[in-house]
Amino acid sequence: MGDPLHAADDAVEALGMVDRAARPYLDALPHLPVRDATHAHLLDDLDGPLPEDGDGTLTAVAELLRIGTKAATHSSGPRFFHFVVGGATPAAQAADWITSLLDQPAGLWLTSPLATRAETVVLRWLKELFGLPASHGGVLTPSATFANLTGLACARFDWGRKHGVDVTADGLAGLPRMPVFSSGYVHASSRKALQLLGVGRDHVRTLSRDDAGRIDLEALDRELGTSGPAVVIANAGEVNAGDFDPVDAIADVVARHDAWLHVDGAFGLFAALSPRTAHLTAGVDRADSVAADGHKWLNVPYESGFAFVREAGLLGRAFGGWNAPYLPEPDDEFVNYNNLGPESSRRARAFPIWATLRAYGRAGHRAMVERHQDLARRLGDAVEADPDLESLAPVTVFVVCFRYAPAGLSEPELDDLNRRLGAELLDDGRVYAGTTVYRGRVALRPAIVNWRTTADNIDLLVRTVKEIGARLSGR
Repeated sequence: MGDPLHAADDAVEALGMVDRAARPYLDALPHLPVRDATHAHLLDDLDGPLPEDGDGTLTAVAELLRIGTKAATHSSGPRFFHFVVGGATPAAQAADWITSLLDQPAGLWLTSPLATRAETVVLRWLKELFGLPASHGGVLTPSATFANLTGLACARFDWGRKHGVDVTADGLAGLPRMPVFSSGYVHASSRKALQLLGVGRDHVRTLSRDDAGRIDLEALDRELGTSGPAVVIANAGEVNAGDFDPVDAIADVVARHDAWLHVDGAFGLFAALSPRTAHLTAGVDRADSVAADGHKWLNVPYESGFAFVREAGLLGRAFGGWNAPYLPEPDDEFVNYNNLGPESSRRARAFPIWATLRAYGRAGHRAMVERHQDLARRLGDAVEADPDLESLAPVTVFVVCFRYAPAGLSEPELDDLNRRLGAELLDDGRVYAGTTVYRGRVALRPAIVNWRTTADNIDLLVRTVKEIGARLSGR
């Protein structure tokens, strides 16, 4: 086919093909296994030599639809519990199609006033949703990892400023290492952000008072008393059992010292939406920076995250001023979001967030948070009632940490059994729920955040775990 200029008339038909495939796929999604191994061979159909002339728009799109609708991992469906992965609400999914249709370069006001205004609006709405001060600066990012990177880059700038150095311009040479403290709940994404910032992945000092990783506040107070300017990472939500650091109490300690408080609220920040769970996020409004994901509990498509910073001007100082004469200055009248975060080229990821918040409002998203907590409690109750299942942690929000534990097996035998059970669950594909190690024991830790998930899906998870566990243990 050659030059796509000659295929311009195919654009609408190609989109129509996707539209026609969407209804049967979405209708089937709630009933599909997460992964169907019988379609794995279709992945080979993606391969082959690079076409010389190409097969044409409609052939290529038809092939991708044929392969994708069968071979995809159905992580947007209601049975995917392995990681903290939401689906995409109807409004968010449609808006993501609009995002691709309009294809806005969202970094500069000049290139898209539409995308810029949408981002400004959704950042304000999100601050209202989470109870953050309206004066906070903010920027949308591709993920919580990038949101952590953004908040911690501002923390690094502030730390350098306290040492009389502009680290954006001059780097870290000659400075001491930046002290970083957290609980045992610190997530790999925060470590990755510190790695990218030159602070070091393993430089975080974890101050824990037990083997679950709970923060030792007295130790934190002592360390901050001698460390000089430092950064403290509080964790609003922990991935193994769903527990939260006591952010308000940590903020009290930080306030007594010359420290920066960053909150990693990748999924837990959404606990603020319900009176049932809002106490878990108390104190987040006192943080210097806050990070969260949109493609988790907000249920918008990948990739979506957001970062908020108390001193709004730090975003521009940490990420702006590239000395490129063709780019607008960071203090221009209209905001240029590529000066406020790590990306220069940015898609209009505000559109799905705007659509889902406009469509369902505060009440709809609160209802989703509470429904997922109810489903987690249903699973927790089923675990407590079954003699072959053992709960390893209280149910807090949506993570349920448990293991298959029939009587008569030693701890090493239970660890081995649950490792094999987790692997078998993923191979089986009816539901997805892999393993972790919590307090030294191998466990399952299903996370319930998909807007489609119902009680039937939870009951299927329990039945599947028991069926596979009984087979593997010979019961």
